[in-house]
Amino acid sequence: MLGISFDAPVANKRFADKQRFAFSLLSDIDHTVGEAYGVMRPAGHKWADLPRRITFLIDPDRVVRRVYDVADVALHADEVLADLRQLTRG
Repeated sequence: MLGISFDAPVANKRFADKQRFAFSLLSDIDHTVGEAYGVMRPAGHKWADLPRRITFLIDPDRVVRRVYDVADVALHADEVLADLRQLTRG
């Protein structure tokens, strides 16, 4: 599992440490990955400098199996884990 943010590496490390993330939080400061995955907000949007909060469930063959537009952060991990279990049952 990886997380990606538009923030600088130092800010990401501070945030990941504070949140006690058990995964790496990568920096996409030039928005290359954000553009490729379609998480950019439209120019002029109030939060245009921030990516949309999207999760991609990608299998070992690099196939995107699910895309989540995260609405409820508290419930999101359970939703992804349930889908992962379903996909791994075959």
